[in-house]
Amino acid sequence: MKKSTSGLRKLVVFVGFIILGYVFFLLFLFLVWRLLGLISLPSEYILAVGALSSIGSTVAILGGGYIAFRQLSEIANTRHLGVADKLFDELNSRENTAARRWVFQNLPADPQEGIRSLTPEGQEAVKLVLNSLDRVAFLTQAGWIPEDLIMPWMHPMIAKSWDKLEPYVEYEKQRRNEPYYYAHASELAVRCRAWREKHLEDAQVKWVKDAL
Repeated sequence: MKKSTSGLRKLVVFVGFIILGYVFFLLFLFLVWRLLGLISLPSEYILAVGALSSIGSTVAILGGGYIAFRQLSEIANTRHLGVADKLFDELNSRENTAARRWVFQNLPADPQEGIRSLTPEGQEAVKLVLNSLDRVAFLTQAGWIPEDLIMPWMHPMIAKSWDKLEPYVEYEKQRRNEPYYYAHASELAVRCRAWREKHLEDAQVKWVKDAL
C-alpha cells in the first residue's frame, strides 16, 4: 500500500510539472509576441500557439512514455520480490537447512567412498540439497531477477553446498553417462563462483568447525 501511494504521488508531481511548464511556456510566448509587437516586427500569436501545441503534444508523449516506464518498473519490482521471496523460502526452509548441515558435516570428500557408505538419511540430504539448487537455478534463470539483488545473501549457501557436492555430481555424470545430471545446479554454481570472484576479496570457501 505504501509503495502504491508513493508511486501515485510521483505521478501527480510529474503531471503537475508538465502543466506548470506548459503554462510558463505559454506566458513566455505571450511576452515574446508582445515584445515583437513593440518593435514593430510581424508576428502571429496563433502561430506561436500552434508551435506551443506541438511542443505540448511532444511533452504529453514523453509524459505518457514516462508513466508507462514507471508502470513497467513497478511490475518488474513486484515480480523480483516474488522470486526473491520464493528463493528465501527454498533456501531457508527447515528441511533444506538441516540437509545442508548434514552435507557440510558428514559427506566424505571422496565420492566413491561417500556413495558406498551413504546412509538413507545421508542420501535424502544429498538429494534434497541438489534438488534445492536445481530449483534455485530455475528461479534465477536469465531475465527473471537481477543477480546483484540475490547473490549478496544467497552465495554462501550455494558455494558451500557445491564445494561438497560437485565431486559427487561429476562422479555420477560419468558413472551414469548422463552429462545433463544436475546440469542446472552446476550452471548456478558457475554463476555463483563468478559473482564471488568479482565481488569478494577472497572467493575461497571457508569451513569453520562446529559452526552455527
